[in-house]
Amino acid sequence: MRFTPTPIAGVVRVEAEPHADERGLFARLHCPEAFAAAGIPFEPAQTSISRNPKAGTLRGMHYQAAPHAETKLVRVTRGRVFDVAVDLRPDSPTYRQWTGAELSAENLLGLFIDEGIAHGFLTLEPDSDVVYQIAPAYRPGHDAGVRWNDPAFGIDWPAAPRLISERDASYPDHRG
Repeated sequence: MRFTPTPIAGVVRVEAEPHADERGLFARLHCPEAFAAAGIPFEPAQTSISRNPKAGTLRGMHYQAAPHAETKLVRVTRGRVFDVAVDLRPDSPTYRQWTGAELSAENLLGLFIDEGIAHGFLTLEPDSDVVYQIAPAYRPGHDAGVRWNDPAFGIDWPAAPRLISERDASYPDHRG
């Protein structure tokens, strides 16, 4: 695996290094020792999937509030998404900045997202599945979010969403 920092500390591109032959390919997608060697102590407690049948589906921008903040490794196992992370840590030099990457089943790219960073994605193809590895395990009642189009962040989405939940569409502007 190759680990490439993004402009936001705590958001890291995780590239698989597939081994291919006539049968197809094989690649490690997570290894605690490799993550630790890259300075990322990440041992997931939970794995979840988000199945999205329609292109243009927007989910986000979500995070878990302290004291149950989560770290996550996000990958696409089918389809393609534009994945976004927004820094919500007030003491961070990149506070309110965002970074994004196209994740697909083809490119095997993952995005590691640390505590205090909101996450969301826009599906670019129908039938896109997003797999999350999360630590610690999800705690109900600590869900939080910021609006996907809040001008405080200025996220440059590749397209307007065609499907978004009422909750995700109605988060208030971020104050902080």
